[in-house]
Amino acid sequence: MFRTALRNVLAHRGRLLMTALAVLLGTGFMTGTMIFSDSVHQAAKNSRSKDFTGVSVQVADDTAGILTSARQNSTKSSARLTDATVRRIAALPGVARIRAVVSGTAAIADKDGNTIGDIMRSTSANFVPDSTGHDARYPMLQGRGPKTATEIALDRDTVEKAGYRLGDTVRVAAGGPALSATLTGVFTSDAPAVRSGNPLALLDTQGARRVLSLAPDQYSSIDITAASGTSETALLHTVTPLVPDGNQFRAATGTQLAARQAAMLAQSGRSLATMLTTAAGISLFVGVFLIANTFTMLVTQRTRQLALLRAIGAGRAQVTRSVLIEAFLVGLTGSAAGLLLGIGIGAGLAAGVQALDADLPRAGVVITPTTVLITLVVGTLVTVLSAALPALRACRIPPVAALSSGEQPATQRGLLVRNVLGSSTAAGGLGLVWLGSTDKGAEARLPLMVGALLAVIGIVQLLPLLARPVIARLFGTPGSLAVLNALRNPRRTASTAAPLTIGLTLVTAMTVLGASVSDAIDRAVTQEMAADYAVTPLTGTLDPSIAPSVAKAPGVVASSPVIEVEWRIAGVRTEAKGLDADSADQLVRPSMSQGAATALKRGQILVDTDFAGRHGLAVGSDVAVVAPRRSGARLTVGGVFEPSRMLAPVLLPGTVVTAYQPYAPAQQILVKGANGATPALKQALKDATGKSPVIEVENKQDLRDGFDRTITFALNLLYALLGISLLVAALGVVNTLAMAVFERRRELGLLRAIGLDRGGVKRMVRLESVLISVFGAAIGMAFGVFLAWAAGSTMTVTLPEIRTVLPYPELMLLVAVLVGLAAAHWPARRAARLDVLDSITDD
Repeated sequence: MFRTALRNVLAHRGRLLMTALAVLLGTGFMTGTMIFSDSVHQAAKNSRSKDFTGVSVQVADDTAGILTSARQNSTKSSARLTDATVRRIAALPGVARIRAVVSGTAAIADKDGNTIGDIMRSTSANFVPDSTGHDARYPMLQGRGPKTATEIALDRDTVEKAGYRLGDTVRVAAGGPALSATLTGVFTSDAPAVRSGNPLALLDTQGARRVLSLAPDQYSSIDITAASGTSETALLHTVTPLVPDGNQFRAATGTQLAARQAAMLAQSGRSLATMLTTAAGISLFVGVFLIANTFTMLVTQRTRQLALLRAIGAGRAQVTRSVLIEAFLVGLTGSAAGLLLGIGIGAGLAAGVQALDADLPRAGVVITPTTVLITLVVGTLVTVLSAALPALRACRIPPVAALSSGEQPATQRGLLVRNVLGSSTAAGGLGLVWLGSTDKGAEARLPLMVGALLAVIGIVQLLPLLARPVIARLFGTPGSLAVLNALRNPRRTASTAAPLTIGLTLVTAMTVLGASVSDAIDRAVTQEMAADYAVTPLTGTLDPSIAPSVAKAPGVVASSPVIEVEWRIAGVRTEAKGLDADSADQLVRPSMSQGAATALKRGQILVDTDFAGRHGLAVGSDVAVVAPRRSGARLTVGGVFEPSRMLAPVLLPGTVVTAYQPYAPAQQILVKGANGATPALKQALKDATGKSPVIEVENKQDLRDGFDRTITFALNLLYALLGISLLVAALGVVNTLAMAVFERRRELGLLRAIGLDRGGVKRMVRLESVLISVFGAAIGMAFGVFLAWAAGSTMTVTLPEIRTVLPYPELMLLVAVLVGLAAAHWPARRAARLDVLDSITDD
């Protein structure tokens, strides 16, 4: 039977090509993601020991010089790592050397004033010279290290990117005004920022503190080297009692730090790999329909051949094995080709990630035996399992019946069972999706995901039931031949349309959800922001000197820092924002349901309706407000407003925030101009920020455009990932039509004989393709919109303004029509070129 199966594969290689291509695409992306993950993991393992060479123990302040969240700011203490801390640790037994480090996020500008690399991964640190003027951690290739607060050294890659030379002026900034410094040296380093292709700047200790907005005697970390005979663990136990009190401080051994960094790097690669693997899985899943359809049609066309084998002595098991061997050969061939494609994809991913300056180490291509084995097994197994049902059908047909008829239609009982199971599964899935839409936040994710999966499975099972009435209603009398051909075998039509249904369900859901989020943010900015400009640091927090400078800028009539904190309010930990009470009503426009925004001027607070409802609050209610490490106070509710993405559940007077948490940094400054948003005011605000390359001055349109760019980027990435599954779906349409043309040779010959010209044959096949594509697209779009509505309903906590928006549904249907026309091009040409007499006499 093996030789028989091999001859069949070679005889039908053209018809099996699409199947092998589907396997190739699915396994190729899966292999590429595995190779990419293995490469990143190996690179992280190779590099982790370099970053903490000579560091036995490190004491660090996780909030010094880096982006921090409202929760971190609210829970940290006012303690710092200072010169006194360094001296106390240096005096401990078992300490050989100590290095006081100032480092954090800071951007470097090129000669045109544009930032180099990823701002959030750019780093500034202090140069710590020894008695010879050298720093072993940063060996100089040219020049020397900085000696004053106006000198700087840069890593070699950054110098080459920006075209700097020794003696040039370089601008560096974090959350405050830019520091202009003279380039005195070029160094090499294995630091994570440099390995990921981002800048690393060295300043003297005071210069680094100034850029990172640290106190004059503050450090971000202290690296300690153990004396001979002292273990890391023993030194850690000795140092720990001297670590200041506060949640922001931690002490760890060099081994622990290396392991933690390797895990973070691996996680960065794993997140991308998971997303790509999901896309590959979807492609393989939709490929199952193509594979099953191909073998179903092949078995149908070869019914007499298989029956003849049964008649001359072959058993059912042998016939089944012959079909499964064909599937095995096709799957193995496609998987082997997919492995080669995956190697290229893995190498391309590694190169692309580095080109995007991602925070991952530079990695070579790593191909493990496990990857090779998984690729071959998964691709082959998926193909064999997809062909199993057609193989079982083939062996169940009685030889006499098969010899007398070439096609055995599906039994009504089989369709009935399928419809009942599909209805039950779809109903259960839709019910779970609806249940998830009634929850808010993370609690809704599980029922939504499980419900969506069950609903997709159920709808796919129901497609044969839906095919007949939907297609007939859509097209009616025009194109009746194409309609009849599509309705002749609803199971085949449904399995051909299923991949399009699945792909367009996901695309539609994400497109509608993206448009809904964009619309919600647009309305929030337009309706609730009264300010003309927002001054926002790309590094997360602003230097304290910026707010007074902005307030004094020419043309400014009102301004307020926006300070995010997380306090215990009404007994629960809650996000709150502090605003200048005298200016708030000119800068924000909350939709008030009770009271007025001017209540902030009286030292009262504003709460949104959700928070008020949960805690039974109204205007005049007293609320306990407790800041971290403070005794707290009781404040009066002066107003209740509708929930808003621009605001927080609680708004506090700025004086209350600074009184109870004086070290909380501002995340933004809202500004109102005397003459509105004008170019002159924008320039004045830029001057007030010290022309920092990391501080943006944006009006309402700029803010909307920024959010839209983020959403568009995410959607384009999704479209690229799902594009492979839509390509497989299009291949399925091509494959089905091509095999149907072969199957209907006699019918097509008769149509030509009674007067249908070649153009008519082409139109019939093209319309049949469009019918299948539009049918799959219509079902997928409808379900996708439902999923988007359900997902949007769960986001009202973080985005209260969200509502379902339908963007360009006609465009998606047009895409489906174009897919159908493109897929039908080759089968239509083949059908039109059939010889009339040969086709009529075909048996």
